[in-house]
Amino acid sequence: MYVIGTAGHVDHGKSTLIKALTNIDPDRLPQEKEREMTIDLGFAWLTLPSGREISIVDVPGHERFIKNMLAGVGGIDLALLIVAADESVMPQTVEHLAILDLLRVKRGIVVVTKRDLVDEELVELVKAEVEDTLEGTTFEGSPVVVVSAYTGHGLDELKGLLDSMLDSTDARRDLGRPRLPVDRSFTVAGFGTVVTGTLIDGSLKVGQEVQLVLSGERARVRGLQTHRKKVAEAEPGVRLAVNLSGITREDFERGEVITNTGWLRPTARMDARLKMVRNTRPLKHNETVTCHLFTGETPGRVRLLGQDELAAGEEGWAQIHLKEPLPAVKGDLFVVRSADATLGGGRVVDPHPARRHRRFLSPIIQRLTAMDEGSEEESLLSAVDHWGPCDLRTLSQKANISLDEAASGVRELADQGLVVVLGDGAGQVESVAYSVAAWESLKRTGVKTAREYHGQHPLRRGLPREELRNRLGLSPQAFPPAMDRLAAEGVLEEDGAWVRLPGHEAKPSRQQQEQIDAYMKALQAEPYAPPTDYPLDAELLALLTEEGKVVRVSDSVVFSAGAYRQMVEKVKGHIDQRGKITVADGRDLFGTSRKYVLPLLEYLDQQHITRRVGDERVLR
Repeated sequence: MYVIGTAGHVDHGKSTLIKALTNIDPDRLPQEKEREMTIDLGFAWLTLPSGREISIVDVPGHERFIKNMLAGVGGIDLALLIVAADESVMPQTVEHLAILDLLRVKRGIVVVTKRDLVDEELVELVKAEVEDTLEGTTFEGSPVVVVSAYTGHGLDELKGLLDSMLDSTDARRDLGRPRLPVDRSFTVAGFGTVVTGTLIDGSLKVGQEVQLVLSGERARVRGLQTHRKKVAEAEPGVRLAVNLSGITREDFERGEVITNTGWLRPTARMDARLKMVRNTRPLKHNETVTCHLFTGETPGRVRLLGQDELAAGEEGWAQIHLKEPLPAVKGDLFVVRSADATLGGGRVVDPHPARRHRRFLSPIIQRLTAMDEGSEEESLLSAVDHWGPCDLRTLSQKANISLDEAASGVRELADQGLVVVLGDGAGQVESVAYSVAAWESLKRTGVKTAREYHGQHPLRRGLPREELRNRLGLSPQAFPPAMDRLAAEGVLEEDGAWVRLPGHEAKPSRQQQEQIDAYMKALQAEPYAPPTDYPLDAELLALLTEEGKVVRVSDSVVFSAGAYRQMVEKVKGHIDQRGKITVADGRDLFGTSRKYVLPLLEYLDQQHITRRVGDERVLR
């Protein structure tokens, strides 16, 4: 399915042409019919001679409604630039053409309307002026068709030309991440909330859970329609009406985006390659403009990164700070306007830059250039370097490519030694990709962290795994494969719940060993009532605990491992015989005091050996 959009000056016959082609009046508002002028977006559809069905978006031509025009052309595959034969090229013809050029609409047909009002000589003059106007734009060399909506002249030729051009027009890619920029919302009695838009980047199914990106609200797809026909599933590139449950019309406004849950978030700052239109005034650094992205719009401040101003026709790098967040992904095209004119537009290169960039810094410009102009491999490598470590699903979202493309690209980069892939293998969805530099940095951090810990705690077997994970800044999912790789490379060693440098051994000195021997002797002298104020260094006590030679049941009470095992067996035996044990029972059983029995029983509760019932304990 393809979407065709109109463009052109007011009163040049856009809506009349669409009605003649489709027998559908795209002007739906009462004031449009009363004033005979399109104010907002209109929609129609047409079956071409080949049997191909297309959607049509009709846009207003008046300069006062340019923002409505911008909301309609963001998702079109081919444009009809309408020029009236009795007026030729007019101001909005030029501005609409500039917008199509900024949005890189490469497929187009110029339709010269109102053939019935002029002679052949004037038609040829208009065609010549149109060709001059198209020079230097994506429309240069586009075919020109002369028609009359009233006599029918040229309409069949136009339909045939649409067919032939769409034969060589690429269908929209399915990236598995549907986006539906909302251009209309309304309520249908008995059905509830309905929204419309052009579906891009993925498919939608009836019953699917979706998310409203701006509000964060979730809903479920109750029904889908395209061209007033119910469908169970819609593919990218179709005009779609979506009936949603669990949400009201008041939750929507033009500019909202419907998508899968959990992957797309609005941005208040984006890095972009900006291009100025011809014959416009310069754009100055820090100037405030209005940004139009698909159906959304918001004021934004343009920070030029490489110059103080952009003149007409120039390009440059910019970071745009948006007053209201917009949902954007890498590669999205947008337009910037002043109060009364289109200044330029651009392509989103990084929709979520981590920081506000300093200006005139070569490394920043070089990175953005690599992300934007590099080969697919270079672009993916730049994304891994900038966003990594990340799994392939996240990487595909950041680079705005399909999951299969991300997997294939990462495999190639890994084969060339340019990235490090953690997991079962490069190309698996769960795999985590690092740039080589990022992986080397992580290794250095791991070694430094372990060395510092050994220095502070030389008698411990190693640092806890969870502490290392936090120091490395890794998620619970990314840490295990990272640890496996670190161990395989001989960088660190695992020892149960601990991690250490290779060769590290917790070995006390002779003096420390004498302290340990004396302490153990003291514990064994009174096994059920050991000293609680023995002056043993905390590191030595931690070593004994890690080696399993003592059991610390509370901050002050420590039993030798042998005494603890005996006490556990006696507690179990007592409960087996009598069904329960109390603190008083334990005191009598061990010939000791409450000071030792209560911490012991509480510790057994924590170890799930016993369970407290009132003042008694029973076996679990």
